[in-house]
Amino acid sequence: MTKTLEEIAEQLRDPKKNVQLIYAFNGTGKTRLSRAMKTLIAPKLEGDDTPARNKILYYSAFTEDLFYWDNDLIGDADPKLIIQPNNFTDWIFEDEGKELSISRIFQHYTSATLTPSFNQKYIRHNPDGSETEVKAFSEVTFSIQAGSDEETGNFKISKSEESTFIWSIFYSLLETVVAELNIPEPDDRATNQFDTLEYVFIDDPVSSLDENHLIELAVTLSELIKSAPPQLRFVITTHSPLFYNVLHNELELKKKPANQGCYLLVRHADGSFTLDNKLGDSNKSFSYHLHLRRILEEAIEQDKVERYHFTLLRNLYEKTAGFLGHNQWGDLLNSAEGSKEAYVRTINTFSHSSLSNDQVRDPTPQEKQTVKRLLDNLIDNYGYWKQDAQNG
Repeated sequence: MTKTLEEIAEQLRDPKKNVQLIYAFNGTGKTRLSRAMKTLIAPKLEGDDTPARNKILYYSAFTEDLFYWDNDLIGDADPKLIIQPNNFTDWIFEDEGKELSISRIFQHYTSATLTPSFNQKYIRHNPDGSETEVKAFSEVTFSIQAGSDEETGNFKISKSEESTFIWSIFYSLLETVVAELNIPEPDDRATNQFDTLEYVFIDDPVSSLDENHLIELAVTLSELIKSAPPQLRFVITTHSPLFYNVLHNELELKKKPANQGCYLLVRHADGSFTLDNKLGDSNKSFSYHLHLRRILEEAIEQDKVERYHFTLLRNLYEKTAGFLGHNQWGDLLNSAEGSKEAYVRTINTFSHSSLSNDQVRDPTPQEKQTVKRLLDNLIDNYGYWKQDAQNG
């Protein structure tokens, strides 16, 4: 039975599971699921000024939206990463003062010489229109400090470094949350802001990391989760099989009762979703090529083949050709009945964004049949796929 994301969020609000690990391919809806969880756990009620973070913390693309670049191309000034003031950023920088911790984590995953500088400015803002000077962290600049007082000018860091920086902010806060909540007596804690926190939702923090740092982050995060008090429940989503596997093993989820806390999130052609229970790591439970096959088979069965299905089909051909040692994916078309040139032309028409004249129309019924014919070609004529079909 398929569900909405709101219904899946309700399913994940399970007080008996302290960790739930979800694998989902990019574009499935992981980020929207994080918002659905936030709305469910901490709905915004009229007259209620309690911040949502008192109940749930989440890291996702929405977290990254709190930061944007001011490149000042006209004035040719140093580029600055602007911090949008809100409850979350004010909490981290003003209330918690996490600058040193953030820098430590960021430099660990990038470079010991890549140094963020947190700049305070006097800003004026009042809801009633009056002006008051308020000192707040409003921007971050980055430079290289190579020792001996040598320093580069400020520059714009890469997108991957920016994502790592924002993850460092969130993780630094999460370390503080766990440390404070592990103090048994609330009166002994340095702050009571975390006392009612129940959920932590983490969506794909590793898209910008190489494999070595990805593994290290997964191990470090697992250790923090295992040290967290029972009141905290974690939901983690990822599109990375490696990240999923390391978390699965480090958190010893295979030792949990069957079907407890490991899932594959699937979005269907009609926009609905399923959250399938999975046993074992991603190597045993699911793989990318099998998922694409299921998407294509579902579209063929429901007669809902669209433009993007041709891209998925080409993706399967390219991966299979590479696995079997062929130089060109078109080599696999030699076993298909019909014109190889016509098949290549049809797939390229609907999978290449540069062909603007073809973007405005949908595939014809004959072109849709190409998807079925060429998917059957893979399954029927290549032992690797035939075995998967038998096992599926």
